[in-house]
Order: sequence, then structure tokens, then C-alpha cells
Amino acid sequence: MRVAVAGAGGHTMMALNDAVLDMVEIRQAVDSVLAEFLAAKIRSAPPQLMEPIETLRRFLFVGGKRIRPVMCVCGWCAAHGRGDPEPVLRAAASLELFHTFALIHDDVMDDSDTRRGHRSVHASLADRHRSRQGPGDADRFGANAAILLGDLALTWSDELLHSAGLAPVPMRAALGVVNAMRTEVMYGQYLDLLGTGRPTGNIAYALTVSRFKTAKYTVERPLHLGGALAGCSTAVMEACTAYALPIGEAFQLRDDLLGGFGDPTATGKPITDDFRHGKCTVLMALAVARATPAQLRLLRALVGRPDLTEEQADSVRAVLEATGARLAVERMIARRRRRAMNALDHAPFPEAAVEALRQLAHAASVRTS
Repeated sequence: MRVAVAGAGGHTMMALNDAVLDMVEIRQAVDSVLAEFLAAKIRSAPPQLMEPIETLRRFLFVGGKRIRPVMCVCGWCAAHGRGDPEPVLRAAASLELFHTFALIHDDVMDDSDTRRGHRSVHASLADRHRSRQGPGDADRFGANAAILLGDLALTWSDELLHSAGLAPVPMRAALGVVNAMRTEVMYGQYLDLLGTGRPTGNIAYALTVSRFKTAKYTVERPLHLGGALAGCSTAVMEACTAYALPIGEAFQLRDDLLGGFGDPTATGKPITDDFRHGKCTVLMALAVARATPAQLRLLRALVGRPDLTEEQADSVRAVLEATGARLAVERMIARRRRRAMNALDHAPFPEAAVEALRQLAHAASVRTS
């Protein structure tokens, strides 16, 4: 089955059937939905509001893997979804607007100037208004305006979901999943804030942050949303969870490694940010738990320092290597990938969904960006 999804640049044909799921076509179809939605907002907005909407549009299309929308469509297919897939695509696209909200606010909270290889939203807005305001005022304006733009993306994610054309029963099911997802990611963000600063060896806490902030939000709930839209059984939901949680944790563990050892040109973010912010990662918790007294003194003296130099960051990396923390995280990723793959072997999904989820598991766990 192929569906034509209208977008700003024409139509994207997307196949959803039991033979194959094309990840590229799904992403293109989601982008078409988002482009059409934002084009309508731009047409109806007064001239004074072109800047914020264009800023939001640029951020949305400057990058991003569309993991959550793709997972949502895979969940629908895993649950043997039938009928017109366009409402499913619109519901899936609403997840990307919600993710945009979360990223914009996350960068404000972390005071991160870079996202996806470009200036973050609050930093770009501050740059743009620096000539008409003082330096401090421009930074404050950028942060305040970014909070509002994040709120706007959150509002529009609701609008896109509610205007997706879903029937009453799947809409009620969708709202239950979306509400749970939003609550969980806010819990995860709070736990992340609470654990940021002084490094500790609390591996269980770091894994809890990872589960709420990433595993459930990035994989489990998007799959559940797609399944709910197809009216799936409890068995399908449980199979989605059995796959989602280990691969979602693997995704975050890989992110932790990339945050300390990745290539900034590929990740789009400085590789010292996690160290400077003192992020509560499994990688750092393992290093603290295994460190010698001298290594622990170094970590506690350097991690969490906003003025951390590249040379000092290299010293932190040396401890992460010497304690075996980096290797241990690689092994944790491999174990979780195997667990997810094993879950797929026993899942009541059509072969197309199984193959797509296998590809996504590999991409999530071995990626370089």
C-alpha cells in the first residue's frame, strides 16, 4: 500500500505493507506533514511573528533522525495496522514537534550553545538581537524567547495530533500513551537535573534517568502510540516494551559515549559538554565506582567545571578508559542489543516490522552521531 502525503514541495509516496518498510520514505513522509503544517502557520501569521516561526522551522529541518515518528509508524505496522496511514503519519509527526519543544528547553536548561552542528535556538536568537540590546540583555532575550518557542512547539504538537483525523477510539488510546510519555520524560528531565553536578558512582540512579529520559520516551512510547492507533492487543504492547527498553537504554548509553569520545563534526555537539555540566551518565558513574583514590580526586576536581579546558577533558577521558568504564558501557550496549533482538524473535509482529526494528536497533546502538 502506498499513500501520497502532501507537503510544501509536492507529494511523497510512502509504502506501508507487509513486505517492506522503507525508513527513508517514512522520514520523508513525516517531513512532508511537518512542512505542510508549518507552511500553513507561516501563511496565517502576522509579519511581526515571521522570525520566531522561521526560527522554529529552521531548527526542525536542520537535522534530526525522526526516530520517534519512525518508531510510531513501526508500532502501527507491528500491530498489523490497516486502513489509511495518513492519520498515523500526522500523529507520528506530532511526536517530532514535541521533541523539538524538549530539545529547545533542554538547551536552555543546559546553557548549550550548539545543537545539530548549529547554534542552538536560544543562542541564535540572542545573536540576532545583540545589536539592539546589551550583551546580557540579548542573552536573556534569547533564553526567554526560546522558552516561548519551545512552548509553541508543544502547543502545535497537540494541535497536529488532535487534527490528525483519528477516530474517537484510537484518539482516546493515543492520548493515554502520549500523556504517559510526556509525564515520563519530564520525570527523566528532573532526575537528570537533580543528578547533574558532582559525579557519583550511583549506577542504578544513572540507569533510571536513562530509562525515563530516553528509553521510554524515544522507543517504548512511540511504539505504543503506533500500536494504540492500530488497536493492538496487550501481547503486542508487551512485545513492544520487551524490545524498546533495552534498545532505548542502548541508545542512551551510546549517546553517553559519543558525548565524551565522539566526533563533534558528526554529533553536532562539543564533546566536553557532558563533562562541563557534570551530567549523570552511566559512563561517569561506572568510572567513579571503579576509580582509585587519585582518579576519584581528579574526577571530582574537574567534572562539573564550566571552564573545563580541552586538556583537562582529555584527563577525564583517560580515567574513563583506565577504569574500564568505556569498555563496560560498550558491553552493556551489546547485551541490550542482543536482548532486544531476542525479543523480536518472539514478537507477534509481521516480518516487515521485525526487519525494520532490527535495522533501527543496529542504527541506535552503533551510530556515530
